[in-house]
Amino acid sequence: MVSIAALWLPIVLSAVLVFIVSSIIHMLSPWHKNDYPLLPNQDQIQDALRPLNIPPGDYFIPRPASRADLKSAAHAEKLRRGPIVVFTVIAGFSIGKNMLSWLVYLLVVGVLAAYVAGRALGPGAAYLAVFRFAGVTAFIAYTLALWQMTIWYARSWKTSCKATVDGLIYALLTAGMFGWLWPR
Repeated sequence: MVSIAALWLPIVLSAVLVFIVSSIIHMLSPWHKNDYPLLPNQDQIQDALRPLNIPPGDYFIPRPASRADLKSAAHAEKLRRGPIVVFTVIAGFSIGKNMLSWLVYLLVVGVLAAYVAGRALGPGAAYLAVFRFAGVTAFIAYTLALWQMTIWYARSWKTSCKATVDGLIYALLTAGMFGWLWPR
């Protein structure tokens, strides 16, 4: 067994490496360019929504008020007429805050990978064994929750699959860093 404290270096370095690679993937490559296509009439839609002062949050339209409403003919008609919309209202956008939150998330994934691998393996474990435990843990953390958004909220499978490929890259980088820096 290896303690999380003994794995601080691969935790931090894998987070920094994934941060850099994810920035390159998202900012310098065209890979995610069309994840959110341009909405026709977006200015009109923003102008229509602005006076409604919708509080920040996640919304689903049409949303029934109760279970009884869910089964009503009126709700069924709203669904039939459409559009059905899932959207998030954000109070403001701060790239700095988002980047810091992403880095903290990467550190949390590193800690979880360290915990799982550290409980399963001892000092001097083989590179491939460390790679497997840290990699699978990181892959699960980076990817699986994304699929729920596609299953339940109709997020594009293409977008979720591309994010899964990103997660695989991040997991491989994390696994490689843990395998390389595993205590001997």
